Amino acid sequence: MSEQSRPAQVAAVVQGRRVEDFPRFAPEAARGKVRRITVTGEDVLHRRNADVPQEMLGGRELEQLIADMFVTMYAAEGVGLAANQVGVDLRLFVYDCPDDEGVRHVGHVINPVLDERDLDDPVVVDSEGCLSVPGPHAELGRAEHATVRGVDRNGEPVVAGGSGYFARCLQHETDHTLGRLYVDRLSTRERKRVLKKMNEMANDVFARRQERAEELVEELSA
Repeated sequence: MSEQSRPAQVAAVVQGRRVEDFPRFAPEAARGKVRRITVTGEDVLHRRNADVPQEMLGGRELEQLIADMFVTMYAAEGVGLAANQVGVDLRLFVYDCPDDEGVRHVGHVINPVLDERDLDDPVVVDSEGCLSVPGPHAELGRAEHATVRGVDRNGEPVVAGGSGYFARCLQHETDHTLGRLYVDRLSTRERKRVLKKMNEMANDVFARRQERAEELVEELSA
């Protein structure tokens, strides 16, 4: 998903737990390498991805993937990124996203499962975008509240939940791990409009990402 403004250093909810002090970027980003982001139409985005196997948990490969995903997300000015968006066929996403009360949520979820929506929970229509659909946004209904359960990179249980924009992010990223993009939830007419707009905007978006990636590398190494 696309980024809102990111505070310099404030209290945050990290891996579901509140901390009183957290830096502008998740520490993992400093160890990461910016990867190419996949674009709608690529196979890995349009099928349910594989569960992260037990033997990967706690390993360096998974740790590096998460670091790469964080720095790639920041370089693309996003608030969430799934593994298939860097071409990796695994059910995993990272996030650094505010909720509607301004609380910042940061973390990663492996093999996420979205709680079933409470029928009393309202559906909110709001603007939504995607780093794999570079450029345009569209109005889409999502549940006002969302909770996702999974494990962290060491296999420990993790629960991420919230409301508003963060709830939208959790639903959006879990969708990715199941092979669904937000444009798949749009009407045929609206989907065509968004994809046409994407084709018009993509080159400018890619150029901005490259510029931002170079700036970010300098900032993280300072």
